[in-house]
Amino acid sequence: MVELLGRAIGMGWPVLLMLVGLLLYFQATISDPVKKKRASFQTIIGIFCAFLAFIAISNYTHNFEANSGLLPVSLVMITIMAFVMGLYFPNISALMKIGGFMFFVAAVLSGYGNWLPQVEGGFPPPVVKLDFQSMSSQQLGDEGEKIIFGGIGQSKTQGAIGKGQCPLCHGFQQGFLSERAPNLFGIPDRAAERLKEPNYHMDNVAARNTEQKEAFAGSGAATNAQEYIAESHACPSCFVVTGFGVKGSNDTVSPMPKIHKPPISLTIGELAAVDTWMYTREGKESPAYDVIATSYEKFIPEADRPSAGGEEEAGAAGGNILADGSEPTDKLFMKAGCPACHTIPGIQDAVGKVGPLLMEGSNAPNRLKDPTYKGKAKSPKEYITESILDPSAYVVKDFPDNQMPKDFGVRLTGGALNKIVDYLAQLKEGQPLPPKE
Repeated sequence: MVELLGRAIGMGWPVLLMLVGLLLYFQATISDPVKKKRASFQTIIGIFCAFLAFIAISNYTHNFEANSGLLPVSLVMITIMAFVMGLYFPNISALMKIGGFMFFVAAVLSGYGNWLPQVEGGFPPPVVKLDFQSMSSQQLGDEGEKIIFGGIGQSKTQGAIGKGQCPLCHGFQQGFLSERAPNLFGIPDRAAERLKEPNYHMDNVAARNTEQKEAFAGSGAATNAQEYIAESHACPSCFVVTGFGVKGSNDTVSPMPKIHKPPISLTIGELAAVDTWMYTREGKESPAYDVIATSYEKFIPEADRPSAGGEEEAGAAGGNILADGSEPTDKLFMKAGCPACHTIPGIQDAVGKVGPLLMEGSNAPNRLKDPTYKGKAKSPKEYITESILDPSAYVVKDFPDNQMPKDFGVRLTGGALNKIVDYLAQLKEGQPLPPKE
């Protein structure tokens, strides 16, 4: 604030000095006490309004590039200046009041525009194809950390989530209590112990009580720790750790999606990088790239392996913007990553079990009436928008908070957000599915 006042004075001191001189002139030359008082008062009002105008101009010029959210403040200041001058200068009262009203409308519209999610334009960064096979263990581990958490060194940052979306459910720090999926600290050692559990059935997958017996016909079960990790990624429901199955399934169905499938679509190279990081971050020697890749090839048939640099990969990891709204509805939800956690009627492969069923045409009105709802939405569409941009505003019962990413406001354009909201708002129980664009 002090800096802002300093800039205003530095910009407008000649005008302010002139007005102060005019005030002194009136004091010295006007003999009628009533006229002197009126002239002096109007001059003081003029000094105040001029100073307010220079503060507004200074704020506008300083924050035009740095912080556009403060720009409406300048319009509010000019609105106040115009109405004050209209009140105390009768000769220009009508002009000032009209101008003040126009600036007031501009301030409201500008403030509303800055409240909406802002997306920075520009060309998307090029998709870089990485040669995972030629990387060292350290390089592979770094890439794995990027895939899991979004960047090197982000593994200890709360809320950091990368393309793999693993932290939405898993914990990675020693002693962290994961509610939805096992803590993956120590998995290189623990994986071998899982193979010995009675319900794993290494030698007889048909005896498993899980929804899916094996990754695909003839793939069989894992025979070592690395193969167990690969099987867990490729076929989460082939073996469900006790207590981490879908609610009501008696641990026969895993809520985890197959992460080589859309919308996550990790390639075998990316999966190898993720696994390598889980070894190296604990100071353990990681299996060679070829060993890890072979373990995944055992459980992912060639036809289901995502290609490096393909369309799905570019959509999931190609820069900060996930989707711009020009995509077909199915592709839009995939790029946004919604099917990884949610079941969405009418959207292909949207069978996620981590988050609530998105039948929002029926759900949203009921949640707005919930006595525990403390959000600001007044309509179903506003509720859906709020749930995407501020998922902690209302947390659906039986689903923990802080599971959904909170950066969709900067990773979806306004067009993409509106398209998602419009589709979800039309999903009503017992009614036909809405058309898809």
